[in-house]
Amino acid sequence: MKNVKYWLGLALTGWASHAFAQNETDALRYSRIQFGGPARTLGIAGANVALGADLGNLSSNPAGLGLFRKSEFSFTPGLGLGQFDSRPLSSDNTLTDNSNSFHIGSLGAVFTGRLADEDNSSDWRAANFGVGLTRINDFNVRYHYNNTVDNNRSLLARLGNPSIIDNSLEATYTDIDEQYDNEDYYSLDGLAYGAGLTGYYEDQRGNDSLGAVRRIGPILQNEVVLSTGSQTQFDLAFGTSYRDKLYLGAALGIVSTRYNETRTFQEREANDPTNATAFTSLTRRDQVETRGSGVNLRVGAIYRLHDAVRLGATIQTPTFMRLTDNYSTSFDTQFSRAPRTNFGTSGSVRSLPSDYTYSLTTPFRASGGAAVTIGKYGFLTGDVEYVNYSQARLGGDKETNNNDTFDAENNASKTLYGSAVNLRFGGEARLDIFRLRAGYARYGDPYKANEFDRTRQFFTAGVGLRQGKFFLDAASVYALEKRYDQSYSLADQAAPVINVNGNRYTTSVTIGTTF
Repeated sequence: MKNVKYWLGLALTGWASHAFAQNETDALRYSRIQFGGPARTLGIAGANVALGADLGNLSSNPAGLGLFRKSEFSFTPGLGLGQFDSRPLSSDNTLTDNSNSFHIGSLGAVFTGRLADEDNSSDWRAANFGVGLTRINDFNVRYHYNNTVDNNRSLLARLGNPSIIDNSLEATYTDIDEQYDNEDYYSLDGLAYGAGLTGYYEDQRGNDSLGAVRRIGPILQNEVVLSTGSQTQFDLAFGTSYRDKLYLGAALGIVSTRYNETRTFQEREANDPTNATAFTSLTRRDQVETRGSGVNLRVGAIYRLHDAVRLGATIQTPTFMRLTDNYSTSFDTQFSRAPRTNFGTSGSVRSLPSDYTYSLTTPFRASGGAAVTIGKYGFLTGDVEYVNYSQARLGGDKETNNNDTFDAENNASKTLYGSAVNLRFGGEARLDIFRLRAGYARYGDPYKANEFDRTRQFFTAGVGLRQGKFFLDAASVYALEKRYDQSYSLADQAAPVINVNGNRYTTSVTIGTTF
């Protein structure tokens, strides 16, 4: 057995790809980050690789710290309002849910050590240090759907065809019996038997079974999916200026990950006037909590090609992460009559809470950008970023003596994912002490080939005020994305696919001062 969670997941060939197995879905979730920072950065859609002099450079291009002429501190709280419309692809029945969150988008400071303009003792004009927090991922999602499927496309059908039957039948039945007798469930088939959803194993004991999972008509389904959490990066950065023409920087990033997911899935009979089977309903509840941290390095440069033109580039190493999942799954069932001997008309079983620690290496990232200043009237800026998501790798954990290789999961990442290009554009207009900003970002689909488009789009706007040593900025980010989900899988790919269209409106306010 690889681990308990894996038995509840893909090792049983038929559970959903997201069910508690560390797999390519996890690798993509923690690799596909988004732009973040103070409201000024958000207002221009994160396009600051060549811009500089912005606290958002902590998580993008640390060379931008070299452009600071004064020390600065800022704090950015934010409010996210999300809406998610979901429906099975085979249905026109769309349901809407909301998921809102309050968060800290950015917090940090830059401390400058710059030579006076009249001091010509060195061509290296500045040695600036920065420290701060940046929110780089948002996992807050809530959606639900209703569906009707034929019996052979239901989760019930999957549970009626145990996946672990092999030539060692006696050992298999003994294993299921032990789980049931000890109330210590660690496999999907054990849970199904304990909840009365299959009488197959009872038949092998020579006892009578009514075949609880057999159905004649359609099955009604509904599911509620709720995920919360985020990824936050703590950065220690350094930036310097050579003749105020070439700017270089480096940063150490420490990523903190917090992810929670709860899925409540239900199936019930649509219509059984003959009362041909004992089955009435089943409810499956899955819960997982992920906590972890990781580290990465970032180096960058900005070159002032002309007083009005800057070019920038930055490279970020893979983030080396250590994650721990705590997970459990349960079944609650209802029957019109006892499904088998010595069983009542309801059942409730739960796997014991368990945890599993593993490693994840996210892909290398490279970005380039250009910025054009328009005198004292403002600027235009644009970035392009390259990420190859097939490079994400899961692995074991030496501290817990976990030597798993995750060959199947890593091969799945290679097969499913490819390279993507992320584009960011923004601009700012200056009107005396006031600032007006706007931007657009497009984050490419990480899948190599798929009929579903998972591109993310961001539309941004912002305003700002500069007065003496005080500044106040506000930004709005409107994000659009599509995702496709399955609550379980079947060998013939007949399990229903759920389409989820999401949008999130995030408002952030930055309060800051120079010193």
